[in-house]
Amino acid sequence: MPHTPLAAQAAAGTESGAVAPAAAPARTLAMATRAERAPVIDGRDDDAAWSAGTPIDGFQQFDPVEGAEASMRTEARIAYDAANLYVFVRAYDPHPDSIRSLLSRRDVRTASDQIKVMIDSYHDRRTGYEFAVNPAGVKRDYYAYDDGQEDVSWDAVWDVATRIDSLGWTAEFRIPLSQLRYPPAASHTFGVMIIRELTRRNERVSWPLLRRSRNALVSQFGEVSGLDGLGSPRRLEIAPYMLVRNTGAVRGGDIRRSQQGTMGADLKYGLTSNLTLDGTINPDFGQVEADPAQLNLTAFETFFEERRPFFLEGMSIFQFGADPEQLFYSRRIGRDPQLTGLAPDGVDIPGASRVLGAGKLTGRVAGGTSLGVLGAVTDQVTAGGTTIEPRTTYGLARATRDLRGGESTIGLMVTAVDRALGVGESPYLRRGAYAAGIDGRHRWAEGRYELSGSVALSDVRGSAAAITRTQRSSVHEYQRPDDALAVDTTLTSLEGTSLRVIAKKVAGLVRATASYQRVTPGYETNDFGFLARADEQIVNTNVRFIPSKTVGPWRNASLEFYEQHHFTTDGLPTGALYEAYASGSLKSGAYFSVDSWVDNAGTVYCDRCARGGPALRLSPNYNTLVNYVADPKRTVSPQFAAIYTLGDGGRSMLWRVRPYVVIHPSSRLGVELGTRYQYNRDNTQWVANVGEIGADTTHYLFGRLHQDLLSFTGRMDLTIRPTLSLQLYAEPFVTAGHFTNVRELAAPRARAYDARFRAYAGPTPDADFNEKSFHSSVVARWEYRPGSTLFVVWTQGRDQFDRDVGTFAATRDYRNLFAARPDNVFLIKAAYWLGR
Repeated sequence: MPHTPLAAQAAAGTESGAVAPAAAPARTLAMATRAERAPVIDGRDDDAAWSAGTPIDGFQQFDPVEGAEASMRTEARIAYDAANLYVFVRAYDPHPDSIRSLLSRRDVRTASDQIKVMIDSYHDRRTGYEFAVNPAGVKRDYYAYDDGQEDVSWDAVWDVATRIDSLGWTAEFRIPLSQLRYPPAASHTFGVMIIRELTRRNERVSWPLLRRSRNALVSQFGEVSGLDGLGSPRRLEIAPYMLVRNTGAVRGGDIRRSQQGTMGADLKYGLTSNLTLDGTINPDFGQVEADPAQLNLTAFETFFEERRPFFLEGMSIFQFGADPEQLFYSRRIGRDPQLTGLAPDGVDIPGASRVLGAGKLTGRVAGGTSLGVLGAVTDQVTAGGTTIEPRTTYGLARATRDLRGGESTIGLMVTAVDRALGVGESPYLRRGAYAAGIDGRHRWAEGRYELSGSVALSDVRGSAAAITRTQRSSVHEYQRPDDALAVDTTLTSLEGTSLRVIAKKVAGLVRATASYQRVTPGYETNDFGFLARADEQIVNTNVRFIPSKTVGPWRNASLEFYEQHHFTTDGLPTGALYEAYASGSLKSGAYFSVDSWVDNAGTVYCDRCARGGPALRLSPNYNTLVNYVADPKRTVSPQFAAIYTLGDGGRSMLWRVRPYVVIHPSSRLGVELGTRYQYNRDNTQWVANVGEIGADTTHYLFGRLHQDLLSFTGRMDLTIRPTLSLQLYAEPFVTAGHFTNVRELAAPRARAYDARFRAYAGPTPDADFNEKSFHSSVVARWEYRPGSTLFVVWTQGRDQFDRDVGTFAATRDYRNLFAARPDNVFLIKAAYWLGR
């Protein structure tokens, strides 16, 4: 039967790209059509599947003006068959030559037009899958959870084709049902939302209307019914890989070369239509970009974001409460060896523990229950015959239950870590670590108000020496001489609890939060989670004004006020912050923010500054931070950030500037260049503790730190086509510091700053530094078939710590850095996706 393409039907009724007249409120119900013959995914609407059924129209603007008429017309149609869901979207535009279309790697967002299809296949109004594409065919996908959060690491195997023509542009999607999860049923209704972004107009439209005034996403989806007879495809995906690595490392005056070949595999298996098992055997993450260079002068561990694909994708189910990493910090799996100090001099130290294998089971079952189970094993690491990291087993189980249609949720999480310790490691590391927690959330008044909370307990076990080290660590510091805590050297376990309660108003012009958190001194989750410190109470309040309409020249503007107070569990005040923050985007797309805050206001003490010593009274410091980002649509888009801090009654000062520029000389090429300079004069920087902590002869030394930091960042992304790209990254980093006016604590709680210290007569420890590093990588990525990739990677690293200690001279330091002999790694990694 002959049919007329959608584009021709539309052209017959209105002028190409003409703005549709004002319409009644958009329908939120639509029907899917069963395709007797699968459409060819080519971006054309001349397949029979697209001539049947009723188009979805009535798209409305939600940004910048909620509920306004869309400036350009959009239509969509949905079809399906036994294996796939199909979506065709026609985005009318009277000026096709002005459509923003930039090439990039997959999952990289650019300042381009976009069409996004969002599917709630469970129809639970809480979770969904998002499939986005720009006119150049660059794909992005996400997993939505908790009715508004997005897991950008989720990746699926799907297909889409786009075309720019005389009427605007089109996107034709084929989404395999094997990539979605849904309960068994004879007939299904999916939640669906379709979003179009018109970048040059800074306009976003949707069907149905996405109300920004509501703090919700998935629950605003429309409904698509007529999905009858969907099967439960047995999803099996295997991606075996082969890798060849050539390494050249400088050791002493020699270059040691090594070659390595290895194999591994990733697996994904759909046990049912809504439960999926993911596994990895002997994974390698050589293509992952290195962590940014940092110098940590605090008592606390530096937090680094996860970058490894297996430990990113689908991990949202394992987030616990308002502090997602408290119980589970995935970078503990495959962590850097902890006992490198025991290794003999001159031996190679591996950079990370090898993950032998890991697996996770995730999904939702009947009744709104989400499940997640994760397990992993890392290998023993040795250096010169000495164990520097034992073989370790990790286990985690998580369950959440939706109640009241998802407006209320309750969850449970349990974690366990077990180390196979030898005689040499047992004095230093904990043998086992266990934690469990319950969290929940309750929303009411159409989701405008929210009450949430969590309670968790921990139990770590090991030798008396290991538990003593735990008590003395910067997380706990039981050895402090001026509190009620005391180190017990006979303990072989340590227990603690964490409690948090949060009340929020999450929708409307005025939004607010009030929260309370309490962490007992013995709480310890750093074997599998991330905890900067224990023995803390935090009281936080904030009020935010977030209009849903434009304010003068501003769109998406906000004005926010924060107040936060910290105490130990015994009530010692350790922090007081008052903050005001304003931000907004101009109608052109440029962004500006200013943030001002006072820290350590009033009577506040630092119980960690002396590294186990007495609490030190702090003086207020005053801070201002500004950020500016030019319109990202420009060929050259500059950015700028600067911070200024003044503290210790004018004795300490820090300022830092970070100019940055993003350049798009063509639709295929993107370049980012930036630098960071920091000038830091800290009059209260800890230097060292001399003598045994707690004894009368102990000296807690502080000095005036003169620090300079200069680093550069460069990135280049060349996208030949959406499946073939080349990425370059480089970050040289130099910082140097010199201490003067070293003195010791005298009356650390004195009101007058100078009375807190006195001159130190002993020999001054040398704490000066000059640290340089250079990390760079070149990554070629080719997705030669859906789900199958080839990586060619070259990385180079240079480090230098022994030249010109205590002085900073940018030209000299960078010359020395690039004169240092590099460590080079070249690898080729090929993965082949097998799926059905």
